[in-house]
Amino acid sequence: MPDVFADLVGQDEAVDTLRRAAASAAALLRAAHESDADDPDGPADGADPGAGMTHAWIFTGPPGSGRSVAARAFAAALQCVHGTGCGECPGCHTTMAGTHADVRLVVPEGLSIGVSEMRALVLRAASTPSGGRWQIVIVEDADRLTEAAGNALLKAVEEPPPRTVFLLCAPSTHPDDVSVTIRSRCRVVPLRQPPAGAVAEVLVRRDGIAPDVAHWAAAAAQGHVGRARRLARDPEARQRRDAVLAVPRRLTGVGTALDAASALIEAAEAEAEASVAEADAAERAALQTALGAGGTGRGAAGAMRGAAGQLKDLEKRQKSRATRAQRDALDRALVDLAGFYRDALTMALRAPVAPVHTDTAAMAEAGAQKWAAEGALRRLEAVLECRTAIEANVKPQIAVEAMMLALWKG
Repeated sequence: MPDVFADLVGQDEAVDTLRRAAASAAALLRAAHESDADDPDGPADGADPGAGMTHAWIFTGPPGSGRSVAARAFAAALQCVHGTGCGECPGCHTTMAGTHADVRLVVPEGLSIGVSEMRALVLRAASTPSGGRWQIVIVEDADRLTEAAGNALLKAVEEPPPRTVFLLCAPSTHPDDVSVTIRSRCRVVPLRQPPAGAVAEVLVRRDGIAPDVAHWAAAAAQGHVGRARRLARDPEARQRRDAVLAVPRRLTGVGTALDAASALIEAAEAEAEASVAEADAAERAALQTALGAGGTGRGAAGAMRGAAGQLKDLEKRQKSRATRAQRDALDRALVDLAGFYRDALTMALRAPVAPVHTDTAAMAEAGAQKWAAEGALRRLEAVLECRTAIEANVKPQIAVEAMMLALWKG
C-alpha cells in the first residue's frame, strides 16, 4: 500500500521536508516517553526537536497544488505509529479517512470562518490527545478567517499546548491571506503548481484513466489535480468547459456580451446547486429526525414547532455554502477563460510553449492574428481583474458583465 504522501503530486521537496519533520516529531515523543519513564515527575523539556518539527505550519501554493492534501498527509505521518506515514497503521488509516479523534479539519462552508467556530476549535485543541500521538488542527482556506477568528487562532499559536499542532492552508503568506503575526509563528511549506505530466501519471495510475485522456485533462486543468480528475471523468464538467471556451467567438456586440455574462453566471449557479444539493438534503433530513420529525407522540408536534429556529440557522449556513460554491465554480470558469487568452498571447508572441487548451488552439491562433499581442494581453488582464473584483466581494453579475464588455472592446 502506498504511503500517505503518494497523492501529493510533483512536490518532492515539500514531501522531503515533511518526512523529516514527522521523523523528528516521533523522536521527540520517544525522548519524552523515555524521560518520563526515568523521572515521572520531570518534564521532557530537554528533548531535541530534531529536523525542524514545530507546532504551527502554513502550506501555501496555487489552487490545485495540493495544500489540503499535504496538510492531511502530514497529519497522518504525525499520527503514524512508525513516524513515517506508512499508510498502513491505524493512525494513518483514520487520519486519511477523516475519522481520527485527535485530528480536526476546519473547512469553511461559507465565505469565511467565524470567531465562534475558531474559539470552540482552539478550546478543544488544548486538550490532551485522546488516543493519538498529537492533537492536530487542519484549517483549510485559512485566508478566509475573519479578523476576530484570526486573533483567536493567534493566541493559540502564540502559546500552544505541548502536543498540539496547527496546520494552515492558504494561497500565500501575503498579509491579505495570512496575518503577519500568525505567519511569523509558523513554518512555511511552499507548494508549486504540479507539472501536467505528473498529474497525468497520477490519473492513469490511481484512477485508471486512459493515458491520452489523462494528458489532455492535466493540461486543460493547468496543474489542478482535482479539476483534471473531474474533466477526465465527468462529461458535464467537459460540457461546462466547452461552453466557457466558446465565449470569445460569441462576443459580437454589447447584447451578446451581456448575454454571455448571464449565461456564465447561470452555469456557475447550476454547478454550485448540483454540488451542494445532496449535502443540503442530508443535513436537513438529519436535523428533522433529531428534532422528532415523523413522531406521533404528544410532544412531537410541539417539538417541531420549537425547532423553527434551528431549521432557519441550517438554511442560513446552507445558503452561505451555496454562495461559496457558486464563487468557486465561477472562478474555475474564469481560469479556463484566462487560459484561452494566455494561449492567444503566447501564439502572438511566438513563444515556444505548449497551449493550455489544445482543443481550442486553432481559435486562439485566429484570435492572436486578429488582436496581436497587445490585444490578447488586454483581454487576459480583463479576466484576471474580474477574478480580483469577485474576491473583493464585487457582485459577480456586475464583475462578469464588465469583463465581457472589456473582452468585446479589447
